[in-house]
Amino acid sequence: MTSGDEIAEVEAANARFYRAFESLNLAEMDTVWAKGDDIKCIHPGWTLLVGWDAVRASWEAIFKSTAEIRFSLTDVSVRVDGNLAWVTCTENILSRVRGNISVTSVLATNLFERSGGRWLMIHHHASHIFSADTPSPPEEFA
Repeated sequence: MTSGDEIAEVEAANARFYRAFESLNLAEMDTVWAKGDDIKCIHPGWTLLVGWDAVRASWEAIFKSTAEIRFSLTDVSVRVDGNLAWVTCTENILSRVRGNISVTSVLATNLFERSGGRWLMIHHHASHIFSADTPSPPEEFA
């Protein structure tokens, strides 16, 4: 398999994740995640969730309170290294939660592991973007 083929497979796995998210269907989300005790998820403003039970419960809570969500991804970058792959992107989100419509952008990192010929998510980390300006590093890091 060429690296281009692997990248295309990871891009497809990433797209399945966002389709599952948009579907607000827990059964769909179940199909894109690995089920181990070591998987992790960080939603914007949440603490670290560890293990499939905690991660699944978070999706259940999000889906119950969300009437609609749509993603447009930008700045997508994919890297594959053996059986691990990661995608970084900007999630441009339109959502309707408790009757309120919001539009926001979130930075995300999605990690996938190849298992049984399939790429399954093992980590999702999404963080709010507070400013379009890139802060300067502290002087000790410059």
